[in-house]
Amino acid sequence: MNKWIRKSVVVLVSLLTFGLITPTQLINNVNAEKPNERKTFESISSGQTSYFEESLFDKEAILKELLKQAEQQSYQKFGTRIKPVIENEFREIILPNIEKALEETAAQFPTEDLVNLAITESPGKGQSEKIFNIKNSDTNSDVLRFHVRRDNPPQAGYWFNFHYHTYHDGFQSHHELGSIYWDKNTPPKWMS
Repeated sequence: MNKWIRKSVVVLVSLLTFGLITPTQLINNVNAEKPNERKTFESISSGQTSYFEESLFDKEAILKELLKQAEQQSYQKFGTRIKPVIENEFREIILPNIEKALEETAAQFPTEDLVNLAITESPGKGQSEKIFNIKNSDTNSDVLRFHVRRDNPPQAGYWFNFHYHTYHDGFQSHHELGSIYWDKNTPPKWMS
């Protein structure tokens, strides 16, 4: 076998199996006699590589997990006093728009890089707008920032304005997700 092919196979196997199969095992398997069809079928059906590819490189599974974490962070931000009042509207109006924003962002990344996207762990308290940020774990830089702002237009009561910012414009532009009406009375602080 050519030297560069052997090195490529070793690197590929190491990446796909997270080092669970060592290069010496691979070389021994290549040099060994050919397995019969039954052994080949069993090793493919119970192999770790297929699980790895399905779980880590499945774009839908990654987005679903990010959306689940986003929902949890949002409810944590709302706290016990705000959540019961706006929870249904949040699920119906805002959450589908967060999902669309995540899908648009995921389309800009290669599938392998989606594994590096992570949600920050703590929303902002008090008057802070921050719900959660999505960052690239490799570069430790934010990709998206999801916020909720309290608006109080004259004679219209209080509204929660959900929006996000992207790294494309330096987090300057607001990308609207929707608004939810609170009440004429001042809402409590976040996470209360």
